[in-house]
Amino acid sequence: MNTEGKANTKTGKKFALPPDAMFSQRALLALMFPLIIEQLLNSLMGTADTMMVSNVGSAAISAASLVDSINNLVLQVFTAMAVGGTVVCSQYLGRKDNPKANESARQVLLSTLVIALVITVVCVGFRGPLLRLIFGSVEPEVMADAESYFFYTGLSYPFIALYNTAAAVYRSEGNSRLPMGVSMTGNLMNIVGNAILIFAAGMGIAGAGLATLISRIFIAFTMLYFLRRPGRVMVVNHYAAIRPNFSMIAAILTIGVPNGIENGMFQFGKLAIQSTLSTLGTTALAAQAMTQTLEYVSSMAGIGIGLALVTVVGQCMGANRPDQARMYIKRMTFYGEIAVIISGILLFVLVDPITKLAGMEPESAALCCKLTRLLSVYKMFAWALSFVPAYGMRSAGDVKFAMTVSVCTMWLCRVVVTIFLVKVAKLGILSMWIGMFSDWTVRAIIFTLRFKRGKWAEKKVLHRYAIGMIT
Repeated sequence: MNTEGKANTKTGKKFALPPDAMFSQRALLALMFPLIIEQLLNSLMGTADTMMVSNVGSAAISAASLVDSINNLVLQVFTAMAVGGTVVCSQYLGRKDNPKANESARQVLLSTLVIALVITVVCVGFRGPLLRLIFGSVEPEVMADAESYFFYTGLSYPFIALYNTAAAVYRSEGNSRLPMGVSMTGNLMNIVGNAILIFAAGMGIAGAGLATLISRIFIAFTMLYFLRRPGRVMVVNHYAAIRPNFSMIAAILTIGVPNGIENGMFQFGKLAIQSTLSTLGTTALAAQAMTQTLEYVSSMAGIGIGLALVTVVGQCMGANRPDQARMYIKRMTFYGEIAVIISGILLFVLVDPITKLAGMEPESAALCCKLTRLLSVYKMFAWALSFVPAYGMRSAGDVKFAMTVSVCTMWLCRVVVTIFLVKVAKLGILSMWIGMFSDWTVRAIIFTLRFKRGKWAEKKVLHRYAIGMIT
C-alpha cells in the first residue's frame, strides 16, 4: 500500500500513486537507486580497464575494444537468462507461490551455468580463429593483445553469469541493495588489480583481463554464499543437488530465449559495425572505443530503472494487476528520461577531462570529445522511450514483439545505415552514431505505439508449463 502522502502532496495529484499501489514511492526508490548504482559500478569495471589500458597505447585500447564487442555479446546471453529467471520468480512471488519462485531460482542458476561453461570452452579454445573470423585483418600488435585479453575475460564467463543470475534472484524479491554492495567491492578489486597487474607487474592488457577474472570470481562466490543464508523469501542451497526441472526451465526460456535472441542479434549487429569500422585505423578505433564506453556508462542509470521495472511489472502481472503494470511503466519511463538528461549533461561537460585522465593520444581524444557531445545531446530525446518501456512489456510476457522490433531496427537502421555511410558516403566513424540515432528514433516510436494499444498486457508467462506444476 502507498504511504507516501507527504511526497504525493509535493509532486501533485496527477503523479500520486493510488491507495492500492503494490509498490509505494519509497519501495520504488529503494529498488531503483541500488540498481542504478550497481549498473554504474558494473560499467566502471569495463571503463577502468579501458582507461587504464589506454595508458599502455592505442594498440592495447583497440584490442580491448574488439574483445569487449564479443564479451558484451556473451554477457547479453547471460543477462537474458537472468531476466527470464527474474520474470518467472517475480510473477510467482506476485501469486504468493514462494516454493515455485524458489525452484525457478535454482533452475535459472543451473541453466545459466551450463550455457556459460559451453561458451567458455568455445571462446577460450578457439579465440584466435574467432577474432580473425569476426574482425578480419587488423594490425598484428592489436591482434596479439586481443588474444591475450580474450583468454582471461573468456575464463571469467561462468563467474559473471552466476553473479548476474544470483543478483537477478535478489532483485525479483525487491532487494537490490546487496548486489550493489557486492558489485562495489568487485569493482574496487578490479581497479586495484589493474593498477598492480598492468603497471607494477608489467603485464599490460593481459593484466587487465586477469584483474577482471579475479574480481568476477569473488563476486560470483559472494553472491552464491548470500543466496544460501536463511531468512529470505527465496533460499537457494545445496547447489550440488540441483537437477534439471524441464517444466520450470521451459517457463524461464519462454522469456530468456527471445530476449537472448534479441540481445544476441543486437550484439552481432554491433560486431558487424565494429568489423566495418576496424578498417578506419587505430586513431579512429581508439576514439570509438572510448566514446562507446562513455555512452555505455551514461546508459546505466536508465538500464537500472529498466531492470527495476522487470521486478515491478512481473509482480503486478503475477497478481493479475495489468492496470498497475501500466501505471508503473509510465512512471518509471519518466524516471528514465530524467536519468538520461542528467547523465547526458554530465557527459557533455566531463568528456574532455576524462580523455585527458585516460591519457588518450591528442588526435583520438579530440575525435572522442566531438562524438561524445553529439550523442549526449541526441540521447536525451530518444533513449528512454526506446528502452525503458520495453523492459516492462517483456516482463509481462511480450518478448517476441520486443525481439522482432529490436532485431529489425538494429539491422535495418543501425547496421545498414552505418555500412552505407562508411562505404559509400565516406563519413568515417561518425557513420556509426548516425545509424544508432536512427535506431533509437524508430524504436521509440514503435514501442510507444505498442504500449498505448495495450496488447503487451494480454501475454502470459506462467502458462501451461508452470500452471501444470501449481494445480
